[in-house]
Amino acid sequence: MENVLFVLLDGMEDDPVPELGGKKPYEVARMPFIRKKAPYLHWTTGRGYTQLFLNEFWTGHPPDIARAAIEACGLGMNMSSGRVAFRMSPAFIDGKTVHWAYGVDDQADDLVDCIKENMYLLQDRNPQIEFFVHGRSVITMEYDGEIPDGPQAPVDGPYVPIPGELGELITTVASEMDGLTIYPWGIGKVGTVYPPFPAIKHLTAISDSPTALGIAATLGHKIHLVPDLDDRFPIAKEALKRGHVFLHMDEVDEYSHEKDHMKKIRVLEHIDELMEEYFSDVKNIVFFVDHGTSCVTGTHILMNVPFRTDIPAFDGDELVELSKLVPTIMENVK
Repeated sequence: MENVLFVLLDGMEDDPVPELGGKKPYEVARMPFIRKKAPYLHWTTGRGYTQLFLNEFWTGHPPDIARAAIEACGLGMNMSSGRVAFRMSPAFIDGKTVHWAYGVDDQADDLVDCIKENMYLLQDRNPQIEFFVHGRSVITMEYDGEIPDGPQAPVDGPYVPIPGELGELITTVASEMDGLTIYPWGIGKVGTVYPPFPAIKHLTAISDSPTALGIAATLGHKIHLVPDLDDRFPIAKEALKRGHVFLHMDEVDEYSHEKDHMKKIRVLEHIDELMEEYFSDVKNIVFFVDHGTSCVTGTHILMNVPFRTDIPAFDGDELVELSKLVPTIMENVK
């Protein structure tokens, strides 16, 4: 059996965009290589978040692990007994509402520096923090308080004050950053880990997202955190010589959250060019989508999502059950 390349175009599905004449960005984007390389187009059921989709995609089960704990695993953080993980995303808080802050890259470095300078506020909790793209971070710490139930990104929602030292960190950063701060969501611990399908036991995951890498890490897969999109391709090409590969394109989702349909079109076209450059001779390839992300509203859309492959495994009009997608594909790999 030859190795399989799985490519996640995160959040590629979309709403029709008025500026595009009612078409979706991926319908407008020029992607001749992907469409020709993977001629079999099918559909499956999307999930609200990437981790929900990926865990079921690889194992057949929804995850029993909090989003922040998954990301902590992807970042190699300490999640030993009693520690709780908090996914911290940039946000503006106006007293009543949490407004998640996308497109603040010009302030990301200052935000990170401000957080580092004030981490002493958590010192009694034995904290650990890891930063990743766009000023986002995960904090793990000893925590025995009630888990706050605030809004879940990317949807703005009512502000729920965070108790204790973490709340003090949030308000201190806001005061020093003219209202820009961080706010937690996806909070929790590691729960039950389901085993991956046997056919993809040996897999390397390559992404800039600790969410995708965290799912892979909990399943025992090899992981590479690679922030730059272009840098992921040569690493994936080399890894494909040794086993199956999961290559994740989180930028497609990110530009949707920024409500920038032209950025989304451009990155899809760039991905198509890179796919042709590095994988024109590869057999057994699957392009898939986890959910819709609207360039109109900036939020996730729960909807059926497309996947394309060069592996003839399904009937053309069949809506494939998500939990059966990978096993059926692997049964048909030559």
